[in-house]
Parts: sequence; structure tokens; C-alpha cells
Amino acid sequence: MARDEQLKERWEMVVQKLSNQFADGDTLDLDAIIYLIGVQELGQLDREFKKDQKLDLMHIAICKLLVPYGYYELDFVDNDGWPHYKALAELPNLKAGEQSILMKEAIVNYFIETEYIH
Repeated sequence: MARDEQLKERWEMVVQKLSNQFADGDTLDLDAIIYLIGVQELGQLDREFKKDQKLDLMHIAICKLLVPYGYYELDFVDNDGWPHYKALAELPNLKAGEQSILMKEAIVNYFIETEYIH
């Protein structure tokens, strides 16, 4: 199977599984999935977040997702349990579609690594 086809199949599996689990079957978009990863990484699952905290959660997720690509590494976790990352390399200038593919690939790999999908 071609790499692009495999990514597409795995991405659809992630979207369907997360949408069924967290959105009563309504299809979650890329940003919603990134947000869920941020909540998972923070580990504070049973609380409400303010708007700025939601953006911080998405930042946590993006950093975590890009660690395997060498762009970030975990620097420290603060007293409130929030992880902080430091940039190791500058992100490449990607077109919107290329950014989307990179993030989808990183998300699929994250969920394979966490054994959410196979």
C-alpha cells in the first residue's frame, strides 16, 4: 500500500474512533484532535479550561507531536503540571496542505505509539 494511502486510512481511523468516543459521532476536525492530545498530555482530564488555556493545550500537543521529528524536546513540567518544550530546530516553511499532512502523520504516529490504533 502506498504511504499516502496508508496515512489516509489511518487518519480516517483516528478521526472516526475519536469522534465516536468524544463527539457522539460528529466528525472532529484537526484542531479538535490536537486539543484532545493536549488535554491527554496535560493529564488533567476532569476540568474546564479557559480560552487561553485551550490555546496552550494545543501548543503542548503540537510540541509533543513534533518531538519525534526533532523540532522540540520536553524542557520541564511546571508546578501546576503543565509541560514546557524548547525548540530544537526551526520549523520548515510549509504550505497549508503540507502542514496539514505533517500534523496528520504526527497524530497518526502518536496514536500508534500510544496503542490507540494499530
